[in-house]
Order: sequence, then C-alpha cells, then structure tokens
Amino acid sequence: MKITTPVAPLLGLALAATLALSGCGNSTDALSAADKEVGGTTTTKQDAIPTQDVVSSIQTDKALHDRLPAEIKSSGTLSLGTTEATGTSFLPHGGTDDAGKQIGLDVDIRDAVAKLLGVKLDVQFGSFETIVPGTQNGKYNVGEGNFAVTSERLKVVDYATYLKDGQSFVAPASSDLTKVSDITDVCGKSIATSPGSSFQQILESNASTCAAAGKEPYKVSYYKDGATILLSLQNGKADLYFGPTLSLKYLVDHQSNLKYLGELSLTDVGFVVAKGSPLAPILVDAVNELIETGDYDKIFDKWSVGDIKLAKSEFNPKPAF
Repeated sequence: MKITTPVAPLLGLALAATLALSGCGNSTDALSAADKEVGGTTTTKQDAIPTQDVVSSIQTDKALHDRLPAEIKSSGTLSLGTTEATGTSFLPHGGTDDAGKQIGLDVDIRDAVAKLLGVKLDVQFGSFETIVPGTQNGKYNVGEGNFAVTSERLKVVDYATYLKDGQSFVAPASSDLTKVSDITDVCGKSIATSPGSSFQQILESNASTCAAAGKEPYKVSYYKDGATILLSLQNGKADLYFGPTLSLKYLVDHQSNLKYLGELSLTDVGFVVAKGSPLAPILVDAVNELIETGDYDKIFDKWSVGDIKLAKSEFNPKPAF
C-alpha cells in the first residue's frame, strides 16, 4: 500500500472531526434500506447478532475513579459525544437491536470503561463532523466515533487508543476490480464515502496521483449514511465504497453481491478529548486495565474481531498519515 501524498491541511477542523475509521456518520440501516438489491438480487444474509453481557461484571477501580476531574466525580457522569448508527449497517462498531438499544463493539468498550471508572455515561448524539469540535469546546468530555489517529486531528485533540481499524474498498460483485492495494488502482472509478472523515482526507490528498500516473482521475461523492452509499452502488452512481475495514468486512459477510477489495492503510483508533485534558491518560490506563483483566478480550471475542485488538492502549501514538 502506498499513500503517495501527505495529508492535506485544507481540510482543517472539519476533518479533525472520523468512522469513520477511519470514520462513520449518522446512518439509516443500510442492511434494511439498501439490502434488497445490489445487482438485482436479494442480498441480506441473516446472522444472529451477539447478545452476551461482557460488561456488567466489571468493578470500579477506585484509584482510577479518584483521578477523575472534580466536576465529573461530583456529578458521577461522563458526557460522551458519538454518532447514532441505527440498524446494523455499521456493526460491529455500532448499531441498534430490534428494541432500538445501542449495541456494538464501540458501545461495549465505552460501557466497560465507564464501569471501571465508576461513572454513568451521558451519551449524546451528534453528526460525525461535530464531535471533535464538541470535545474542544467542552460540550462533551469524550468523543467516540471510530476516530483514526491522524496528524491533523492530533493538532486539536488528544487520543486514548482502544483498537486498530483501516481504510478499505468494497464494490458490487460484478466489478472488474478484484483487489485494491494502491490508490492508483481506483483511478477512473467513482467512489462513495463519508464526509469529514479520514477517507475524504486520503482521497483529497491523493487527488493528483492518477494524473501523475497517466491515468484518469477518480471521482468522489460524499454521503452521510451507509444506506445511501449502498444505493449508489446499486444504481451505478458509484463504483466503489471507501470506508472502515471492520465495518466493510462485516457488511460483505452479511450482504450478498458485494466483494471486499482490500485495505489501503491501517490506523490506531481511540477516544478523543480536548487537547491537554487530564482524561486522556486516565482513559489509556482504563483500557490497559481492561486488557490486563481479560475483559477487553471478552468484548472483542464477542464481536469476532480479535485481529484488530491492541496489545496496549497508547496516548497520542504516531499517526499513520
């Protein structure tokens, strides 16, 4: 994999806000709104969503709780800004069950951290682009949204990492592409992705790469929900979906007539907090305690994604781009 052009500064704070891991945004249920046809046939593969409880047995660590800022200890509440992923389109990261309850890997991780810190979570939903600014201005204590660690975001927020995720492509099964390992592999194609994400950052910063290679440029369309992206594949408006590896692999596993083409890059993903906030090192230590106790493994095993676990949470690791 080669990302041939450095991160473009023109995206500013809008890009500092990412699945979408990586990044994702608000979504209707792509597996219900757009799963009926991609290429003309019924596509949903029904698999049971895991329901085991991997959080409630976690006990508060008093030492970690005592390190929290006074206002959080006093209120007993930690405000967390995130995107509201409905249905199953962004699982295993996040979604809802039949009763409308928030579920997913990221949900279990934040709930486990809250249990360990001895606080309740005040989960507030916002658009993907507003979460990082919300942590900066104090609206949220913490932001979570599959935020990849990037050099642009590190200018405005601090990270406590909790997994790895990547940036990948999927296409209709009928696509002439069989693999994407370099950005030049998608030259001449139309690409659908999420705005304000690391995907936009990669595509915009490499916009001149195809011409330099003597190829037709790719075209990009931005959609805020997964259902619309899948519909764009169905109706031929887009050739490719560029999104988070974990969610795209899940999507291909649960929906027919799509194929996974490969990963361009792999990045650390973490909670984000305001620059200089005392919460970042506390969150790092909380994730590392979950790793040490085995509770972290239980969460990742529940969602069958052990290959993206961290050996150790880090504070502001070196960005991939």
